[in-house]
Amino acid sequence: MAEHPDCALVRRGYEAFSSGDLDTLATLMTSDVTHHVPGDNMMSGHHKGRDAVMQLYRNIAEETNGTFRVELEHLFADGRGHVMSVHRSYADRGDRGVEMPGGIFFTIVGGKVSDLDECVEDIEVENEFWR
Repeated sequence: MAEHPDCALVRRGYEAFSSGDLDTLATLMTSDVTHHVPGDNMMSGHHKGRDAVMQLYRNIAEETNGTFRVELEHLFADGRGHVMSVHRSYADRGDRGVEMPGGIFFTIVGGKVSDLDECVEDIEVENEFWR
């Protein structure tokens, strides 16, 4: 069975993110993309616009000294421009480490990601990691 094109797009995004290829990742997003990050910490908020989203990703890499990584586990498409991902993220920051299941609800418009709504298993653990 062939992968749905929206899932293929999101998979390419995960691959680009995981390899640190922000140039390719940026081409997969609309110029007005928004990445919503849950919690109450330095990474939380509504990062609006491609430049702001790319800066978020650079900040994550910088704050974790390049240790942040994501392993994609599953993708689900609805055939109407939405994809849900399930992944596990890992990172170290100072004397803290985190390993956490999470996911992102993607909205796709015109073959590009226009919205990412991120969810994590434990918001308080996530907050503590980034504080």
